[in-house]
Amino acid sequence: MRMKNLALVAFVALVALPKAVTAQSIEEKAQICAACHGENGVPVEQSFPVPAIWGQNLGYLFFQLRDFKSGARKNDQMTPIVDALGRDDLMPLAQYFSKKPWPNLEQPHPPAEVAAVARRVNASVVCTSCHLEGFKGDSTQPRLAGQVRAYLEKTMTDFSTEARGNNPGMTGFMKGLTKPEIAAMAAWLAGM
Repeated sequence: MRMKNLALVAFVALVALPKAVTAQSIEEKAQICAACHGENGVPVEQSFPVPAIWGQNLGYLFFQLRDFKSGARKNDQMTPIVDALGRDDLMPLAQYFSKKPWPNLEQPHPPAEVAAVARRVNASVVCTSCHLEGFKGDSTQPRLAGQVRAYLEKTMTDFSTEARGNNPGMTGFMKGLTKPEIAAMAAWLAGM
């Protein structure tokens, strides 16, 4: 099932690539993003690690687009899309998506024992020192509350294994967590 999802997302990205090159307005360029991230802000395939980007914080969106463009952040689907964009498209795209309402992904709350593990992890790592109370972030810090569970888990895992290296501080925090703790945090944050 996971390979089927991966093939679907890769196919959608490849189909969108020619449109990214010819799109003129920011709205047209944003439509390309909808192929994976969703027409209404709800990612097309929530079991695949594609984040919700509607309503995400402006600075964070811009930094991620910039990092994809520079190669500091790598992703087989995102890299060709961002490569087709001009540098002067990055901030307008970040502004476009940051002004959208945060979508309700209707993800379930985790069981009490999973939430307890996540609260314990948060107390030790103090995620709220950057992501703030309610995990809504601010400016360059991403909103985590209500984010796609699969994306949260993959992101935290990638930081812990150094597969994602565009934020060394996060790598340091995530290296100390176990896989079950990461899974608990992802479930807890997604259900907010």
